[in-house]
Amino acid sequence: MNVSVVIPCYASERTLPDLVAGLHDALGGPAHQQVEDYEVILVVDGSPDATFAVARELERESPRVRALMLHRNYGQHNALLAGILRARYEVVVTMDDDLQHRPTEVHKLLAPLADPLVDLVYGVPVVEEHGFWRSLASRSVKAGLALADVPNANDVSAFRAFRTQLRSGFGHAADAFVSIDVVLSWTTLGVRRVDVEMDERTIGQSNYGFRRLIRHTLNMVTGYGTVPLRLVTWLGIACFILGMGLLAFTLWGFVVGRTTVTGFTTLASMIALFSGAQMLSVGILGEYVGRLHFRSMHKPTFLVRVDGEPGRVDDPRRAGHVDSSGGQPPDVVAEALNLRHHPDDGSSLQ
Repeated sequence: MNVSVVIPCYASERTLPDLVAGLHDALGGPAHQQVEDYEVILVVDGSPDATFAVARELERESPRVRALMLHRNYGQHNALLAGILRARYEVVVTMDDDLQHRPTEVHKLLAPLADPLVDLVYGVPVVEEHGFWRSLASRSVKAGLALADVPNANDVSAFRAFRTQLRSGFGHAADAFVSIDVVLSWTTLGVRRVDVEMDERTIGQSNYGFRRLIRHTLNMVTGYGTVPLRLVTWLGIACFILGMGLLAFTLWGFVVGRTTVTGFTTLASMIALFSGAQMLSVGILGEYVGRLHFRSMHKPTFLVRVDGEPGRVDDPRRAGHVDSSGGQPPDVVAEALNLRHHPDDGSSLQ
């Protein structure tokens, strides 16, 4: 396969040379037979140091390296999106710039993609190489992904590989708080995880502190989910039920003569009735706002995995070539489905 490696870069002038050299050895060496060709896209996210100068020098040294520089610091996921949209090959690998993700582990991400029914692979570290607070914040991010309806949220990591054709489902994203993992979850359920070795960070410090990760979690929950609005809806229903109960209790007290204060029954009944009605109305409005919110995200209606086009015999995909914007070879996918659901019948599509 051909691979585009996308790396968001920030304050990494000391780590980029070793990282790119490691990728050249891992992807270009004879030991890596999975990769026919590759490119390394370095997206410098408004770094305050000389990171772009280093990236530009690496670009001059190798035709397989491309250096991009954003006007300012937009954030890791926005930088990833900029690189993903410029990827030329059929598989995209994303990784960090701090040497914690080993280039030699990329082959573990690519191996499951040999199955045509697998579209996205996450590399999950065997041992987390983070401190207590960073690990706690990382778990909170995964909890936020789960609240944003991301399947396999516990397996999500920045070390991932996916078929480039998936970007057709989120290439239109124009959200300042975009989350690559959320938009990838819109496009496929063919997700796998693999265990990878991860190194400790020895140069510099992570730019993702506890507070920033918590803010990222809140952005995901409010930006890609309707959990807060649903909570308001359920609160409105609960208040309405409670209000009706208080109304019945107050009227019963008046009937049996327990209420002796003039006007109390009328006042309490009106408060209970209208408070419950107001909260229920807020909940209903929240449901409509939630639907408008989802429409504003432009979540794809569908994304084609295979387009057989039986009338075309000159389709290059039939020769095994997968265009970065097209689907997978129809016969390969059919064969994989046949083997998955009927592994013992010995049948095979020719």
